[in-house]
Amino acid sequence: MAKTPASVWSNPVHFLAFGFGSGAAPVAPGTFGTLAAVPLWWGLSHLSTDAYLLVLFVAFIVGVWLCHVTSDDIGVHDHGGIVWDEFVGLWIALFAVPAEWIWVLIGFLLFRLFDIWKPWPIAWVDKRVAGGMGIMLDDVIAGVYALIVIQLLLVVFS
Repeated sequence: MAKTPASVWSNPVHFLAFGFGSGAAPVAPGTFGTLAAVPLWWGLSHLSTDAYLLVLFVAFIVGVWLCHVTSDDIGVHDHGGIVWDEFVGLWIALFAVPAEWIWVLIGFLLFRLFDIWKPWPIAWVDKRVAGGMGIMLDDVIAGVYALIVIQLLLVVFS
């Protein structure tokens, strides 16, 4: 992984793109970024469905911009420390999931699995869509895959 740029600690855009600094973890920054998204999800989980979806939409749009600007500024497309996409991906995975630790753990693990494994079309998007949209979109799809599996598990086990 490329070195964490010093601008993460001085530039608010980079700080957000690096998940409030969680992406600066020396190992597994995507996992640390996903972990950092959990407390924020806890707050989101208390919103109405409509409000949650609105926050997801805004977080995605802002994320495209944050990731694009940061990757351009540091000169590395999809630097491993840019983890705002993990935040949004996890929040998608945990949409309408009970605020119970077991479901959060399942959502976390499924999201990380799909984000790392990159089944079609995630790998395709990861390789072919440029800029902030490309950085965000593969994690959005991983989040949707995880969401589908979690919702099926909820039907089976509830």
